[in-house]
Amino acid sequence: MKSVTVVKVGSLRDPNEETRGRVQVCDIPEQPLGDEDVRIKVAYCAICGSDPHLVENIFGWDPPYGLGHELSGVIIEVGPKATKKGLKVGDRVAGNFLHFCGTCYYCRNGQEQFCEHCNATNYPGMSETIVWHESQVFKLPDDVSLKTGCLLEPISIATRLMDKVQLKLGERVAISGGGPIGLLALQAIHMSGGTDITLIEPIAERRELAKKYGALHVIDPVAEDVTEAAMKITRGLGYDVVIDCSGSVHAVYPLPGITAKGGKLIYAAMYPNTYEMPLNLYKYCYFNELTITGLYVAPYAFPRALQIMPRFQLEDFTSKVFDIDDAEEAFATQVTGKYPKILIRCNEFPGE
Repeated sequence: MKSVTVVKVGSLRDPNEETRGRVQVCDIPEQPLGDEDVRIKVAYCAICGSDPHLVENIFGWDPPYGLGHELSGVIIEVGPKATKKGLKVGDRVAGNFLHFCGTCYYCRNGQEQFCEHCNATNYPGMSETIVWHESQVFKLPDDVSLKTGCLLEPISIATRLMDKVQLKLGERVAISGGGPIGLLALQAIHMSGGTDITLIEPIAERRELAKKYGALHVIDPVAEDVTEAAMKITRGLGYDVVIDCSGSVHAVYPLPGITAKGGKLIYAAMYPNTYEMPLNLYKYCYFNELTITGLYVAPYAFPRALQIMPRFQLEDFTSKVFDIDDAEEAFATQVTGKYPKILIRCNEFPGE
């Protein structure tokens, strides 16, 4: 079957073709179906902001290896013991690319993100079919299309992020990074009653989308001093909640300085695995009493993400679609940052 595969590790932005990372469509065997598994004919798989990092080989995998985890599709085969959730052939589904064991200390302690036996290798979603355990799969509501349904995973991240934020009505919020998670988080903050909602983002098109989704202020970190602009907006107080969704080592540095005393600072992106950020513990943790935390995956948020999905504005996230045979062009377009989201169509489904 066709599958989008990393065949050469390296940055997709590298101007040198000899060292630039590369993806291409390869022919790979279908995955075996376990007793508690379902086989999904993939409709759409969105390119995640983490996928270019995987091409850069952030996890040290040996190529070739597959990509893609934000997917939707239709069940075409059900294992004989995949009966607990009532899934059946023909169901339109999306889900969680992670399979948690459910039995280790962390799973039993409500911390599935630290599962000791988590299967995080069951890529590739950018394929004609994929096999997932039934626990990973969620049936889409009738009013959610397959094109929209592939956004369930990023919406689950925004849902879990809000668990971390614990927003109080009227709190001031800044978000750094106007990629998909940043823009989804912005919408969630707007729904939840945040004020002085500000997006810090260098790409003009994304700043305009932020205004559409409820941002009252935008800051261009290239043209403006972030700290100065933020303090002007917040009347010198800083933001009660600051969220980084950029994953940029250049963007994260000023964020402690724009977080209000007693505020929350959440690093909600994937960063280079060797980056160490300088942080004045006396100033920010002792004197200003900031709560600083991060975000990994969304272990328990999928049912609520399904519930809230219809309230998100998602048309701009599903407007740019490439067929699987054009995956190389899709990834080249992804790194331009021009579109909030890019989808890869792995199979045609009439009427979807």
